[in-house]
Parts: sequence; structure tokens; C-alpha cells
Amino acid sequence: MLEPPAGAVLVEAFANTVDVEEGSDEIATPDGLADWLRGRGLLDAPGPVPDGIHRDYLALRAGLREELGAHVGDVPDPALLAGADRVLAGHPVRVTAHGVLTPVTGLPPQREPLARLAIAWSELVATGDAARLKRCAEHTCGWAFWDVSKNRSRRWCSMRVCGNRNKSRAYASRQRRAT
Repeated sequence: MLEPPAGAVLVEAFANTVDVEEGSDEIATPDGLADWLRGRGLLDAPGPVPDGIHRDYLALRAGLREELGAHVGDVPDPALLAGADRVLAGHPVRVTAHGVLTPVTGLPPQREPLARLAIAWSELVATGDAARLKRCAEHTCGWAFWDVSKNRSRRWCSMRVCGNRNKSRAYASRQRRAT
């Protein structure tokens, strides 16, 4: 089984802070976002994340989820992609002499994790591994997952649940059309 790189694990976890099926969102509030970041060791600063920075996290997550959906054939919303691009452009990174990407110095502590997410995403794109990170094609689910298939063709987070739902609906639809 192909293990995801650390950057993919981070981006996947960030994308999955929203649960479409349950209708829950771990980072819906600035306090929730701060707790999520602290829980992953990405933030040491006390208190909530300021509102403007919180909106940037939400915009980045929405754009990344759209891109992950494009990996299973969904047509992404250009406005959500543009919002994520705006956030990413505001978080420059630097390259060390050893070729390691790091956040630029002087970022407010609540913005540094955004730069780390930008680095994780850019490394996935540069290596071609971004295509393995997908959003479940079952729209009632929408869970982000790492595709371990050889040819990167997996479309559902779980064949037993979401894949079965999709295939059952398609079968029922074919049966209705046939009668």
C-alpha cells in the first residue's frame, strides 16, 4: 500500500475538517480553528484566530476541496479556486539552500500554519502526488482520501459504502429506464 507523504496527511486532515454527511465543521469558528491547529502542533499562540485570518483558512479549505473534487471528475467552482489562490498568494514561502520550503519569517503566528499548508500543497503538486488526494465522488459524503490504487483511478473514499451507494443508484436508474 502506498503511504501518503506528511504533506498529504496534513492537507487531507484540513480538507476533512468539514463533514458533509454529519453537517459538522471543526473549524467553523475562530476558536475551533485555533483548537484544530493546536491539536496538530501547528499553532502555539494563545486565544482564537482573528476573524480575517479565519476567513482565509475557510477560503483555502473550500478551494482545496474543489481541486480535490476535480481529481474525480467534478467541475470545480472557479470562484472558490480563485479564493484559495488569493490566500496562497498572500503566504509566500522561501527556499533554503538545501531546497527545503519554509514559511517566510515575520508571519503572524496564526498565519504560519497557512504557509505550512501552502508548502504541503505545493510539494504534492510538484511531485504529482496531488492527483492521489481526492474528494469522494459520492456528493453526500465528500470525504477527502488518499488514492492507493496503482493507476490512481479510485473515485470513492470507501467502495463498501460510497461506491456501493453510487453503483446501487446507477443500477436502479438503469432498471427504471428499462421498464
